[in-house]
Amino acid sequence: MNKIYVIDVTNRDGVQTSRLGLAKLEKTMINIFLNEMGIFQSELGFPYTHHEMNYINANLELAEIGLINPMRLEGWCPVILKEVENSFRFTKMKHINLSISTSEQMTKGKFQGRKTRKDVLNMMVEAVEKAKELGADTIGVNAEDASRTDDEYLVRFARAAKEHGAVMFRYCDTLGYDDPFTIYQRVKLLAEEVQIPIELHCHNDLGMAVACSVAGAKGAIDGGVDAYINTALNGMGERAGNADLVSVILAIKKSSGFHQGKYVLDERVDLSKAWKIAKYAGYAFGVPIPINQVGVGENAFAHESGIHADGALKDRRNYELYDFEELGRGEPEIVESGRKITVGEYGGIKGFRNVYDKLEIEFKNDEEATKILELARYANVHTQKPLTNDELKFIAKYPEQAKKIMTVAPLVPPEG
Repeated sequence: MNKIYVIDVTNRDGVQTSRLGLAKLEKTMINIFLNEMGIFQSELGFPYTHHEMNYINANLELAEIGLINPMRLEGWCPVILKEVENSFRFTKMKHINLSISTSEQMTKGKFQGRKTRKDVLNMMVEAVEKAKELGADTIGVNAEDASRTDDEYLVRFARAAKEHGAVMFRYCDTLGYDDPFTIYQRVKLLAEEVQIPIELHCHNDLGMAVACSVAGAKGAIDGGVDAYINTALNGMGERAGNADLVSVILAIKKSSGFHQGKYVLDERVDLSKAWKIAKYAGYAFGVPIPINQVGVGENAFAHESGIHADGALKDRRNYELYDFEELGRGEPEIVESGRKITVGEYGGIKGFRNVYDKLEIEFKNDEEATKILELARYANVHTQKPLTNDELKFIAKYPEQAKKIMTVAPLVPPEG
């Protein structure tokens, strides 16, 4: 049976949100939380970019030792041969997505007459061949602005990608131009014509990213292939954002059109981790979760109207489509109102030991504690925020990877 899988792109597309971003440690924590949630794959960043090199390699090490496993870690790269080469030169990446624009608008508007659409197709094929040559285990091909690309060219482009070794094809609704009806038809056509698993990458410019994502997934399944929906935590992303992770999962699990047994979500997805990961993303990005955010907003299960409150108290299913416990909500949150000792870039060993004692983490000796304190100081400089308990635990348990993640050395060309 064909299934629907989730590929989260917070650490690639989400961090491209204008005026926002994530520290490498925060990106790492998101990968850890996504793995705990049972997400199939994380697009963890840009392997051809020098400042991502240490972070990516450290996360691949964490995958090797089992912390980020079985979730796949995959990198994004433009269809430029030099950048494809750098992706494998700088990192140990084994899964990669190669991206180029396919619409007539972007071919003309971006290349300004220097490239034809035939050139675009040939460039994609060369990049796929190069990634294969350099040892990629899996290659995905992205058609940027697919929703404004004519069907004939899109089918030809996807077929060429498959014939040369791509195992997935990403249909990018880059401008949020599609509606649920058009994307269903176009993805179904692609699936039937090419028989390649299809990723749905939808933006929210018209407020339909989640609707288009699930409609496109239906089209892929009805066309006989697996569907992979791209998501971002709390809908982060360029302009109006990407399809929200929690909303997509709830739409597949709870909406009426998915109760037919034909459209099955990857059984590894654990919705009970939703509350934790959404809260962390809000903290890391510095963007509070909107009060009316699907599933995780403060008002998602709030009732004030007399009729609604009465109905919900009699039977929660009267006014709640799903239970808050399913998302990991319901436990009281404890806020300390007395003395509080925190770990920061100027903290000392006494306060540091006090914080870690509360986390029930013991050190063999003062030398080990001092080493971890130094890393925690760097982490505070790195994130410019108070460290969370999960971040503190990670630093203590995986100090070598933490050190690598926080090491960003500028690439200076040699003189002469």
